[in-house]
Amino acid sequence: MSRFIFHCDLDCFFAAVEIRDNPEYKGKPVIIGADPKGGKGRGVVATCSYEARKFGLHSALPISKAYQLCPHGIYLRPSSSKYSEASIKVMTILHSYSPSFQQVSIDEAYIDVTGICNNYEEATALALEIQKEIYQKVGITLSIGCAPTKSIAKIASDQNKPNGITVIKPDEIHSFLYNMDITRIPGIGKKTKKYYNKLGFYIIGDIIKTPLHIMIEKFGKYGKWVWEIANGLDNREVKEFQEERKSISKERTFYEDTGDFNLILSKFEEINSRIHTYVEKHNIYYRTITLKIRFEGFLTFTRSKSLNYPFQDKEKVMTIILSLYNEFSKYPKKVRLIGIKLSNIEKQKNKKQLQILQFS
Repeated sequence: MSRFIFHCDLDCFFAAVEIRDNPEYKGKPVIIGADPKGGKGRGVVATCSYEARKFGLHSALPISKAYQLCPHGIYLRPSSSKYSEASIKVMTILHSYSPSFQQVSIDEAYIDVTGICNNYEEATALALEIQKEIYQKVGITLSIGCAPTKSIAKIASDQNKPNGITVIKPDEIHSFLYNMDITRIPGIGKKTKKYYNKLGFYIIGDIIKTPLHIMIEKFGKYGKWVWEIANGLDNREVKEFQEERKSISKERTFYEDTGDFNLILSKFEEINSRIHTYVEKHNIYYRTITLKIRFEGFLTFTRSKSLNYPFQDKEKVMTIILSLYNEFSKYPKKVRLIGIKLSNIEKQKNKKQLQILQFS
C-alpha cells in the first residue's frame, strides 16, 4: 500500500507575515534580516519575498550584498514573537489533520495522511483543504508536496511555489527526479556537489541509473542513502520528535566588532532564551553546553562543559556560558560572533522523575 506523506512548507514565511500585517507591502520586495545600514550593515537575509528574489536575493545572503542588489527594498528586522504566534497556529492546524505529525522548523512540517486518504485524488483534495484553512485562519500561504516518502515530498513542495500542490505517485518518482540537479537531494550541498561532479554525477538521473553496489563503492554508506532517496526507498516515518537530531544551536553576528561586555551579555541572553523556547516546547533535555566565539580576523574558538545527567535549565546554561566566556574576557581582540549549542540531547517524558534522579 502506498504511503501519502505531505511536506508542508510556508511560503517566504517571515515576509508573508509582514505583508499580511502591512498590505501596502504587497507586490514589493520585502527583506527580513539585519539592518542594511545603507549597504554597510552586517548579518544576513533571513528571508525575503518573491519580488525581492527577482533581484537575486535569498536566505543567508549578506545584508550588505542584498542592499547593493536591491537598495529600494523594504528592509525589516525580524519580529520573533509575531512569527512564533503564526507558526503555532499553522502547526496546530496541520496536526489536527493527522496524529502523525512532525514539525521540522518554524515554517515546515510533515504529516502522514496514509489511512486518511485512499488515493492521490483524495490527497490532492485534502491538501487544498489545508491550504484554504490556513489562509482563512492565519492569512498566509503554504506549498505542499505529497509523495510516498518524506524526501520526495520535501523536494515536491518546492516545485510549484508559492501556494502550490505537487503530487508524486510511486511510478512517477524517476521521471520527476531524473533531470534535477543532484543538490535537490537533501544533504548534497555545494561542496559535496563538486565531489559528485568529479565522478560524473550531475543530475539525479546519474544516480538512478548507477547500480547500488557502485554507489556504495564510490561514496560508502552515504552513497546507499542517496541511491535509496533517488529510487523512492526512503522508509523514514513521520514522527513528532527527531531522535536523530544531535544538537540545537544559535549564533549571532554583531553589526560591529565589539568589546562591550554588556552588549555581549545581552546577546547571550537573547540566544539562550530563543533556544529554550524551543527545547521547553519539545520537552528536550541536554547534557553538553558549548560556547562559540569568533573574534575580529575570523579567529574562532569553542569551549564546552558536560554534566553527568540530562537537564533543562535556562539559568544554569547562562551560568555555564559565562563561565566558559570568562576564559576570553581579557582577550585583546574584539568579538565578531557568539553562539550557544546544546548537545547530547534527548526527549524526556517524565520531568519529575528526571529531577529526582538529578539529586539522587
